[in-house]
Amino acid sequence: MKRVVFFLLFFAGVLSFVQAQRIAPNALGLRLGDSDGFGAEISYQRSLGANNRLEADLGWRDNNNFDAFKLTGLYQWVMPLDGNFHWYVGAGGGVGAYDYDDDFSFNNDLDDDGTFLFVAGDIGIEYDFNIPLLLSLDFRPELGFGDFYDGDLDFDIALGIRYQFN
Repeated sequence: MKRVVFFLLFFAGVLSFVQAQRIAPNALGLRLGDSDGFGAEISYQRSLGANNRLEADLGWRDNNNFDAFKLTGLYQWVMPLDGNFHWYVGAGGGVGAYDYDDDFSFNNDLDDDGTFLFVAGDIGIEYDFNIPLLLSLDFRPELGFGDFYDGDLDFDIALGIRYQFN
């Protein structure tokens, strides 16, 4: 019984602490990471309240024999750490498409294209400067479903830099 009371009090304390935090209404910038070869993504965050937000990222890749795009949507909970540091967790998913054309191989049967869906989790830390700049580092595991990425588990680590505005 003491454990139940302790956990209820602890949970109530965490909720009251989380509600005291404030995040920017909008943030727009870049998320630079591996992302299974997609590299840079344009990233937009929209606040839904004092401690939660939506994030939408658009990544694309274009080179001689590989073209692809990936659109990601995440719901995130943001919690304060110390001063201007915050940490966040989230969940979501997305959709993507790719076109692979290997004209330089000995076997020209490697042409492939298709679409894929994926589910994603997200955990990260961010620093909110006193100017409208937000830096973040996050880890995003993604599980893909579809033509090429079926059952593929990707671990994406990225650095984000975003401009905050109202």
